[in-house]
Amino acid sequence: MLPPTRTTGGPISTELRINERIRVPEVRLVGPNGETVGIVPTDQALKLAQEADLDLVEIAPQGRPPVCKLMDYGKFKYENAQKAREARRNQTNVIIKEMKLRPKIDQHDYETKKGHVVRFLGAGDKVKITIMFRGREQHRPELGFRLLQRLAEDVEELGFVESSPKQDGRNMIMVLGPHKKKADARIDAENARGVKEQARADRKAEEDAEREAAHAAGPVAQKKERGRSENLDPEIEA
Repeated sequence: MLPPTRTTGGPISTELRINERIRVPEVRLVGPNGETVGIVPTDQALKLAQEADLDLVEIAPQGRPPVCKLMDYGKFKYENAQKAREARRNQTNVIIKEMKLRPKIDQHDYETKKGHVVRFLGAGDKVKITIMFRGREQHRPELGFRLLQRLAEDVEELGFVESSPKQDGRNMIMVLGPHKKKADARIDAENARGVKEQARADRKAEEDAEREAAHAAGPVAQKKERGRSENLDPEIEA
């Protein structure tokens, strides 16, 4: 004879129980402003909710008795959804960028690489700096260490050394972390973009105004020019 099969339940619901779905005989009631009402029969709590044009919401089902609150459940769900959306939007997603240098890098290339590091840190991203040694350079690790130290000092206003320089085979690695959070960097970038767009719009408005003013003054200027013209033919004067 086969053993009885066990039926598995469906997914656990995270939805709060409200109003008639609350089946316990009594609840610990909390008023709409957070005031404690006390333990009351569930029927009485439902009646109070109806009189106040609110919902009875079970906020702590594990309580003995469960804790319920009088609230506008639709508004409560909307505000929670807004908070969750804002939290996701402001969630920090730090990206690790990488920049590779040679220990005997020339000044021009160094400034170019440093510019990229500054841009990455300013955007709120971490930067992994890798010094690549070749041939006899592997016997001069101090060259890479001094270069990493120099770079860290040059960008100290935007970032800090999160992971000190360490040898990794033929490479030496250092990680720089940004002082500014990703969300703050995004806000600053949006503000800067808005300022640039406004300046561009203002400049265009000024150019359009100057063009209209020049167009309106054009015929008048031509008439004045013709009025000031001199007669250079002596026969006509005679």
